[in-house]
Amino acid sequence: MAMYDRKASEKVRKTMHERKKGTLKSGRSGKKVKSREQAIAIGLDQARREGAKVPPKESSSKKK
Repeated sequence: MAMYDRKASEKVRKTMHERKKGTLKSGRSGKKVKSREQAIAIGLDQARREGAKVPPKESSSKKK
């Protein structure tokens, strides 16, 4: 099982809160994020950029 850093869980919690308020926007298009899964992905990506211990993203070839 993957272990996540405390900083990572804090980032995900903040992004989920922003999504609930309706202020979370995607990076590319700038549109509001409505999907729970997308909000989690954004939080993990931000934590990864800050150097938190987060497993790497799965490539699309591994999912198949």
